[in-house]
Amino acid sequence: MKLEKKHQRADWSMRPLTAGMLEYAAQDTEYLLDLRDRLGNDLAKLRRSTWAAEEFARLEGTHWEAEDEQESFLRVKGARDLTRRQLAILRELVIWRDGVARTLDRATFRVISNETLLEIARIAPSARTQLSGVKGMPRGILESRSGEMLGAVGRGLDVSEAELPRFPRAQRWERDPDFDDVVARLKTVRDAAAARLDLDPGVLCARERLEAVARRRPESVEDLSEIPDLRRWQIEELGEEFVRALRDVPSSTRKTTRATTERASTDRAVSGTNRDDSPYKQ
Repeated sequence: MKLEKKHQRADWSMRPLTAGMLEYAAQDTEYLLDLRDRLGNDLAKLRRSTWAAEEFARLEGTHWEAEDEQESFLRVKGARDLTRRQLAILRELVIWRDGVARTLDRATFRVISNETLLEIARIAPSARTQLSGVKGMPRGILESRSGEMLGAVGRGLDVSEAELPRFPRAQRWERDPDFDDVVARLKTVRDAAAARLDLDPGVLCARERLEAVARRRPESVEDLSEIPDLRRWQIEELGEEFVRALRDVPSSTRKTTRATTERASTDRAVSGTNRDDSPYKQ
C-alpha cells in the first residue's frame, strides 16, 4: 500500500476536515492491526519475539527532559553554519517564535519556519522592508509581528562579544592505540552474526555500541550487562563471541582501557552527559 502524504502538513485545526483529510487519517490506522499480526507471526517464527518485547519496554520507559529554552536554537538544522553573532540573533528569534507558538497554541513551523529564521539571522534586518524580502516570510506574521522580530534581531546584535553563544565542544575520549583494532575485532563478530541471522549489521549492533564494548573490554559475558545501551538479546546473540574475540588483547592494554573507561564514566556522571545521546555529537 502506498499512502498519499499530501495532507501530512495540512492545517488539522480547520473545521470541518475535508474528505481527503478524513481518508488520510483513516488510512494511517486502517492497516495497523493486520500489520501487527503479520510482524508478530514473523517474529515468532524467527524466535525473536523477546527482542521486540525488550525494545518495546525500553520505549515505554522513555522520559523526556524539559528542553532548555535558551539552548533550543542549537538544535536548529543549519545553525552550525552561522557565525557566533548570527547564532545570537537566531537564539533570540527562536525564543520569540516559540513563545508566539505557545500563545497561539500552534506548532512552531506554523508560526514561521526554521529556514526563515536562519535567513533572518544571516541578514540581520533593521527594517520591515528587509523582512518582507525574506523567503518564506508569512504575510500575517509580517503584518502583525514585524516589530517583535526586529526587536529580537536587535537583542541579538546587542549581545557583547564575550557573551556570544557557541556550540559546546564535543566530548573527548582517551583512546588506547589498539582501540580501532578492538572495534574491528568486534565488527567482524557482529558482521558474521548479521549474515547468519540475515540482518543488517547496523540493526544487529550499531557502531556506537561496538565502541562502548571496546571501551569496556569485557572479560566475561556478565561484564557486558554493565553497558547500559547493550540489549539483553544482543548479549545473547553476540556476548560469547565478543568475549572470545577480545581474549588475546594484551592485558596491559586492557587495564589501561579499563581505567580510561572508569574515568570517562565518572566524567559523564559529573557532567550529566552521554557521548552517544549528546545532541552535539559529531
